[in-house]
Amino acid sequence: MGQKVNPKSIRLKINENWQSKWFGRHDFTNNLISDVKIRRALLTKLKDASISNIDIKRDANKVSIDIYSGRPGVVIGRGGAGSDDLKKFLSTFVKDKIQINIIEIKRPDGNAAIIGQNIANQIEKRMPFRRAMKQSIEKAKTTGVKGMKIQISGRLNGADIARSEKLAFGTVPLGTFKSKIDYAYITALTTYGIIGIKVWIYNGEKLMTIDELIN
Repeated sequence: MGQKVNPKSIRLKINENWQSKWFGRHDFTNNLISDVKIRRALLTKLKDASISNIDIKRDANKVSIDIYSGRPGVVIGRGGAGSDDLKKFLSTFVKDKIQINIIEIKRPDGNAAIIGQNIANQIEKRMPFRRAMKQSIEKAKTTGVKGMKIQISGRLNGADIARSEKLAFGTVPLGTFKSKIDYAYITALTTYGIIGIKVWIYNGEKLMTIDELIN
């Protein structure tokens, strides 16, 4: 079962929380579409900022956006101008008041989304995929993660037949719900087609506290 579902979604309210937090019985569809547009727009605009995830909270007339970045300086910009530019950019399709919070990721080399993005960038620059995988795992080991697995699928190195390659270290217990699993799926666009990159990182066991459940 742990191999067939998203490790984060199956652990919601165990040790993972929703990335969209709002209540809208009548506006559910519009809010959902708006959240998707916000995330896609920010990920495209901030593609060089090592974005891990984007949390969105909605109140009566305000949208609060938390951007988790491994390179917060790229998001903030000189003198904080980047935040103002993002607000202006988002205001073109978000009617409510916008608040942007930029949160630094202390260990980007141990973050699944950032690792996946780095591997994708290296593959797009024609680096051998095995070297990119090995480098990512060696960097992750220095951050203290307990286990990691990388899977790359597609026409690897331009092969005629698509295949999958895996590389791992430590343990990644996907079947244990209290295991804190960081997961990401990233795609790399090459001249031979799309390469899919999956990254699983095991950070030990954890259960959410009451405060974390409420918030």
